[in-house]
Amino acid sequence: MNKEIVSSPALGEQFQRVEHPSGLTILLCPMEGYSTAYAMFAAKVGSIDTTFKTQHEEDFVEVPPGIAHFLEHKMFECEDGDAFAKYAKTGASANAFTSFDRTAYLFSCTGNFRESMEILLDFVSRPYFTPETVQKEQGIIGQEIRMYDDDPGWRSLFNLLQALYHVNPVRLDIAGTTDSIAEITDQLLYRCYHTFYSLGNMVLTVAGNFRPEDVLEAADKILKKGEDIRIQWRKAQEPREVAQSYVEQPLSVSTPLFQLGFKGTAGDSLQNLKRQIADEILLEILCGESSTLYRQLYDSGLINGTFEYEVLAGRDYLCCMYGGESRDPKKVRDAICGEVRRLMAEGIDPEAFRRCRKATYGRYIGMFSRVDSIASLMMLSHFSGLGNMYEILDWVKELTREELENRLREDMDPQYSALSIITPMA
Repeated sequence: MNKEIVSSPALGEQFQRVEHPSGLTILLCPMEGYSTAYAMFAAKVGSIDTTFKTQHEEDFVEVPPGIAHFLEHKMFECEDGDAFAKYAKTGASANAFTSFDRTAYLFSCTGNFRESMEILLDFVSRPYFTPETVQKEQGIIGQEIRMYDDDPGWRSLFNLLQALYHVNPVRLDIAGTTDSIAEITDQLLYRCYHTFYSLGNMVLTVAGNFRPEDVLEAADKILKKGEDIRIQWRKAQEPREVAQSYVEQPLSVSTPLFQLGFKGTAGDSLQNLKRQIADEILLEILCGESSTLYRQLYDSGLINGTFEYEVLAGRDYLCCMYGGESRDPKKVRDAICGEVRRLMAEGIDPEAFRRCRKATYGRYIGMFSRVDSIASLMMLSHFSGLGNMYEILDWVKELTREELENRLREDMDPQYSALSIITPMA
């Protein structure tokens, strides 16, 4: 069992990386003075992974959209009972999520950590699917899909992604469609499980109040070394241009809801993580709460307290987004795109750059004080190919104004933008 200590002189913090004999990477960050432990057992698979192959296939395999999310739901059902019922006995709070490129199972607790850890490792390591339970789950997830079809915020986001992207599977709903999940069988679930839930394609991250030896002893007890699965993902041949620049859908809202997105230039996962952090600073400079443009839009009533920004980045995709409520989203779009063009012509104000970079640095420093954020950062860094999550702070500190102006041109060019609006129903 190989062990390595990774430290940050700036923070005076450290975590331990363990390469377990089973093939699993385990990242451990004990934190003195904390009452809570937070653990994540994650696989590098998400909604975009619909076309792939391993060393056992000659051709790429295609699976129905939504299968990663379906698999996440089914994993909690064990042959000897439900995992949530087991957590109820230890007092842990458990959950799971599927994103575009990863799936994570997690729990937090203030006691009975060892028992909760064994539950986590056990149920994620022992899939149990039958035709009957799959059919039952199709009905449950079908109801969830129909609920999200009527959710204004969800529809605003995915309408935007479908406008920005032609073929990249990031444009597909994470849960799939009622038609796509109807194609899922127990055999397909087992095939995806044995491909993506191989321990070399997973990571276990733990932060907070726990003993590392409890994690390692639980791993020794439960995890068995399996076959080394080499996964090849098919990269979507995505054009630079957007699919459409404007999309509108009426739903039950009192005020129009919008998402304005800029289709960036995507690299690999590590490049995109670095670009994401730079673009977060860029979005703050352009129209963050400390910017002149934000104050103008807010004072004129064009935006309100719901206005926010986000960088969506992962394997083969990157887009910068502003969103919220507005009585005239097109005016907001025009104002933001006008500010982008101005900064492209005049350059970024040095003082705004220093202020927003400092604020971003402080925000990431704050993340290292929360157990859930540390576990998430360890997972994100590992799957992105970054061995040391503390390097993120160096990226922020060393970013130059010239580099940010390059990101502005590559990731926020208005000609590669799209506007998604949810309008009130007539």
